[in-house]
Parts: sequence; C-alpha cells; structure tokens
Amino acid sequence: MELYKGRPLDCSGRLEREIRTYDFLDKLGMSYWRTDHPDMPAGNMEACELVDAVLGVLICKNLFLCNRQRTSFYLLLMPGDKPFKTKELSSQINSARLSFGSGEEMEELLGTSPGSASVMGLINDPGGRVRLLVDEDVLKEEYFGCHPCINTSSLKLLTKELVEKFLPAVGHEMTVVHLVGE
Repeated sequence: MELYKGRPLDCSGRLEREIRTYDFLDKLGMSYWRTDHPDMPAGNMEACELVDAVLGVLICKNLFLCNRQRTSFYLLLMPGDKPFKTKELSSQINSARLSFGSGEEMEELLGTSPGSASVMGLINDPGGRVRLLVDEDVLKEEYFGCHPCINTSSLKLLTKELVEKFLPAVGHEMTVVHLVGE
C-alpha cells in the first residue's frame, strides 16, 4: 500500500459512490490523502491497523445506530481504539435502547454498505435524516481517517477542514459527545 495525494488518476473500475466522494472533496478544495487496498477490505477495526500505518492516522470508528422504533438514525464517529458502550451514549442524546441500524437502512440513508460506514456518506443524506455524533477525542486530532464510502480505499483528511468545510457543505451539524468506553 502507498499513500497518494488526492483522487486516483484513473477511476475506472471504482464504484460511483467512491468517485462521487472524490468529486465532492475536490469541489470543496479539501486536502486529502488516499491509500487503496482492494485485496484487503478494511471492514472492521482490526483490518484497519495496516491501513492506519500507511495513512499515519487511526481510521475513525463509524457506527450506524438507530433507536428502538427505527425512527431516529445516528452516525457515531469515535476513536477506533475506544470501546463503545450504548448506555453511555444513550443518556447523552436522550435516546433509550440504541442498536445498530440495518444494512438496508445504511444503504438507503448513507449510500454505503456495512463495513463501509463513513462520515462521507452524509453526502448521500441531503434530507438530514441521520444525526451526526462525534466523540470529543476525534476533534482533538489534527487528522481524521475514514473510507470514501467503500472499504477498499481509505482517506486522511484535516479534521479542521472536515468540520469547517465538509459538514456545512453537506448540511449536517454535529453533536459532540463524551465517551470513556467504560
């Protein structure tokens, strides 16, 4: 694996959702670096460890969650090495009984599939049906790692640009949460 600045020179064979992500980031003038790993999909945090080494940043854990009634949906961004406890988050967002959203719901709302959840999926949620939750520790880092809506490539972005350029452009605000993983 190698680290490249910006989008691939040749996008043939790549999914439209990935290309749309690069188009969006380029339109915003955002700085980003990319690594491709088609033979090693990074669908869980263990698989992301090699990718993290190439990017020089931990890929953020992205959890697609919903309430019991499946009427409220959330995308939680948190450090990849921090354990997730639903009870700890539920009290902060006033939503009891959080669970993971289904693959079908993720596809419908974020345009991504399980293992590829990413803040980049908010490009596909113009109606704002998914509420973005961000652990405060993610915001302390200079760089942010995620997938471009597919887990066979990974991105490194400036956290400041994610917050100041990307989120306003997709029309999503974030709710900062405090998770300790205990």
